[in-house]
Amino acid sequence: QLHLVESGGGSVRPGGSLRLSCADSGFTLNNAAIGWFRQAPGKEREGVACISSRNDDTYYEDSVKGRFTISRDNAKSTVYLQMNSLKPEDTAVYYCAADFIDWRSGYVCNTWPATYDYWGQGTQVTVSS
Repeated sequence: QLHLVESGGGSVRPGGSLRLSCADSGFTLNNAAIGWFRQAPGKEREGVACISSRNDDTYYEDSVKGRFTISRDNAKSTVYLQMNSLKPEDTAVYYCAADFIDWRSGYVCNTWPATYDYWGQGTQVTVSS
């Protein structure tokens, strides 16, 4: 049973940085496209970034482009979301999700929640002065 776990959340001041991690204790994520999503209070879950399983194709939503970087370390079977220049509007619960059949899209990832079959429980990120 896949069990994604996010870690690295916390509270930072505006302009600060955090690095989120997504891993699974029993399964490798090296064959999965990974998406990062977030949900702020009273808002719908939205995509943030994704990375494909094979060619490391990446995609970023405009709101985080240039500030966030998604990457993967296959030796650790872990995907990271480096978040720099954080803003109060980045405050949300952040989730990672896995798609093991991204070959359907030619290994081009996307941030549509319906694409992803496995989800973590989320980690809170709070940006406040």
